[in-house]
Amino acid sequence: MYRRILLLGAILAVTSGIGAAADADSQPYFTYNPPRATENRDRIEVTEFFWYGCGHCYRLDPFIQSWLKKLPKDVVFRRIPAVFPGRDGAPGGWAPGAKLYYAMEALGLLDKLHGEVFSAIHRDRINLSNEKLMVEWLAKKGVDTTKFMEVYNSFAVQAKVSRAMQLSESHGLDGVPVLIVDGHYRAPGDSEDALVLVDQLIDKTRKERAGRK
Repeated sequence: MYRRILLLGAILAVTSGIGAAADADSQPYFTYNPPRATENRDRIEVTEFFWYGCGHCYRLDPFIQSWLKKLPKDVVFRRIPAVFPGRDGAPGGWAPGAKLYYAMEALGLLDKLHGEVFSAIHRDRINLSNEKLMVEWLAKKGVDTTKFMEVYNSFAVQAKVSRAMQLSESHGLDGVPVLIVDGHYRAPGDSEDALVLVDQLIDKTRKERAGRK
């Protein structure tokens, strides 16, 4: 798991401890109490927090892509690019990757380029946090870079990055990849075995929901 040490480590320690505790039977996941809010109440929401610069996220992504092809109808998948604050409290060093993600999302490019971004960074060693190199790379992929940069620098994308930072902090993250099941369970995502655990937590959530009816 790629871990990020904040300058204000004591604050993060307090934040991450709120409502997140290991299960008493030492299961390899954490339980949020109270659960974190989700966007989809009708279906079980699985959320991946990731960073394009994270090697574990890069290696996990193909397994997620295969897993998504078999996603049950009562489950919905959501990605959030993790962001942490810099010295001034504004989105810090991971923000360019989040801006890239949300700009691609706004332009309908995620299906085409999400995996390609990982490959560009980890296989081809292209620093896509550098805007000049990012624009050159996007142009080679056939993207209208003028339009892309308008979206990349837009208020709407910046608002989503700020929201991603809030969610990263409220979920008590100290590294990525992390997989959240229905805002209730947090599982490490640093191997393909994580998806086996996620499936188990989906079944657990499904039974818990049925028991509340």
